[in-house]
Amino acid sequence: MITTEDAPKLERQLKKNDRCDSCGSEAFVLVKMINGELLFCGHHYMKNQKALNSQSYEIVDEREYINNRPSQSSN
Repeated sequence: MITTEDAPKLERQLKKNDRCDSCGSEAFVLVKMINGELLFCGHHYMKNQKALNSQSYEIVDEREYINNRPSQSSN
């Protein structure tokens, strides 16, 4: 499995309008699987991380950006 931690940081892949598929909060993790992609906030990714890691071929993890700027849901 490939993670974004292995590659140098260039530019964020996830945008402010990308939303968690579980709760609608701003997404910071993109999970790529053979049959599609899922977006998660930090909380829901951590809650499902073990299962997601075993089913994915790539994870774009941008959780280091969580507190860098206010999210839309904080307004």
